Amino acid sequence: MKMICPCSGEQFRRERRSLFIMAAEEKTSSGLSVKTIEGKTKLDEGNIEEAESSLREALSLNNEEARALLGRLEYQRGNVQAALQVFDGIDISNIVPRMKSSIASKGHRRQGRSRTDSAQAISLHAGGLLLEAIYLKSKSLQKLGRPVEAAQECKSILDTIESVFPQGIPESLSENKLQETVGMSVELLPELWKEAGLFQESLSSYRRALLCHWNLNAECCARIQKQFAVLLLYGGVEAGAPSLAAQIEGSFIPKNNLEEAILLLLILLRKCTLRIIPWDSIIMEHLSFALSLCGQPAVLGKQFEEVLPGMYNRVDRWYNLALCYGGAGKKRIALSALRKCLHPIERPNDLHCLLLAAKLCSEDSNLTKEAVQYAQRALDNTNNEAECMKCVALHILGVALGKLARSSSSNSERTHLQAEALKSLQEAVLIDGEDPELFFDLGLEYAEQRNLMAALDCTKKLLDLTSGSLVKGWRLLVLILSAQQRYSEAEVVLHTALDETGKWEQGELLRTKAKLQVAQGLSMCAIETYRLLLALVQAQRKSSGAVTWTEKESYMKLVVSYMKQWWSTTMHL
Repeated sequence: MKMICPCSGEQFRRERRSLFIMAAEEKTSSGLSVKTIEGKTKLDEGNIEEAESSLREALSLNNEEARALLGRLEYQRGNVQAALQVFDGIDISNIVPRMKSSIASKGHRRQGRSRTDSAQAISLHAGGLLLEAIYLKSKSLQKLGRPVEAAQECKSILDTIESVFPQGIPESLSENKLQETVGMSVELLPELWKEAGLFQESLSSYRRALLCHWNLNAECCARIQKQFAVLLLYGGVEAGAPSLAAQIEGSFIPKNNLEEAILLLLILLRKCTLRIIPWDSIIMEHLSFALSLCGQPAVLGKQFEEVLPGMYNRVDRWYNLALCYGGAGKKRIALSALRKCLHPIERPNDLHCLLLAAKLCSEDSNLTKEAVQYAQRALDNTNNEAECMKCVALHILGVALGKLARSSSSNSERTHLQAEALKSLQEAVLIDGEDPELFFDLGLEYAEQRNLMAALDCTKKLLDLTSGSLVKGWRLLVLILSAQQRYSEAEVVLHTALDETGKWEQGELLRTKAKLQVAQGLSMCAIETYRLLLALVQAQRKSSGAVTWTEKESYMKLVVSYMKQWWSTTMHL
């Protein structure tokens, strides 16, 4: 038997010597009793050819097994091309009947070890040796930049195992070399399809890995689930529902990639909670992204609550809970978590916590004073390097001061607060002159203080920045024009806004249009506009199933418009 890779005579002898020792250890590790003393003696004497003959006879190696050992040696040395040439001579189709007969004969095994038992064990062990060779062949092809061929070779390993063990690999082989090869092949196959750009095959391989009985250990299974979830989230390929054969009656069937990824990530988190696998914060990051996409921050908050203590710093956990429950509209729960974060013994000057607390408080008219305090503390803790944070703090401070001014009963205090609000918002604009929300709030504050020209300039800038995509920008422009009694221009703007926005976003614009028509005494036009608004709201209600305040208000306004029209007609008569 000659090695295919070229090398010097002395190097060839050294490599072959190590090969025979490795082969002897391979056979001995399977629990067999083999006579290798004669071969080792001749090898020590330097008679390589005679030693080779002795070892081949003693170890009962056929050509394929010898190629498997030679190829493994070449692969370990880093000679990938040479290893591939050696592996090419192995025919995997011969493995299946040999392993099947070996497993069948094990059922009739007698008490104690016999020569027949040894032969059977050799067959099963040799099958594992050849499957390992095919796995290394697949890895060699991957390193040579041939992922499709590598995937086909890797797939042949799994096909062989499914043919030999149709009910799954038995637990008795969990510590066997065969099980290790199968686990590595199951994990490698979808990665090879991804490298080849065949994402549908990769998705199918992931599902096959998780649905078939491979007897994988918990960590290997978790790695496959995690990589599958990552592909579903970021791969850009729609997987579709699992096949009917894989569906269990009464079980949850994901409808799309997002649902399937969330299901996998929730399973992984449960395994972490039960300490089946080590904690992995990346799982929570992927789950945060997935649940944010489908608008389920409350579910994410529940997952943060269930994470075992010690996995997160408690302040970080409270902050994440505040983000989740704040996004879900549960602002009191979010503020309670933030107040814990900002306790004097925790992180009283944490900038992110201060800004989030100020933001949430500014949205509640009863907590505007607290919002001002948080925003001012955040502003005091910003440095010159955190200009963006300073801009956010000034923005929130300006909005909170404006709301506080509107609720003030003292004229002097109101004037002072309004001046401070404008000052904060103007400073924020100087830092970031491209933020649409900032221009909206500045324009709104100017309008509140009856500086309509400045408000008009800010609103125009807002519409330029958003290309007319922000409905509240159009609405603010209409309100400013109507405050200037430029009703015809306001109506033109409304028609333009209705043309620029989608049907489902026209509710606020139609309501503003109806109010504008009522203000001009155009009751019949207002009635028709309210009819359109009601039709839109009722169409939206079919999806939500609840009567909204907008619908109730529209009914009331419609009735009032009818009464006004009836009254004006009666007085005219």
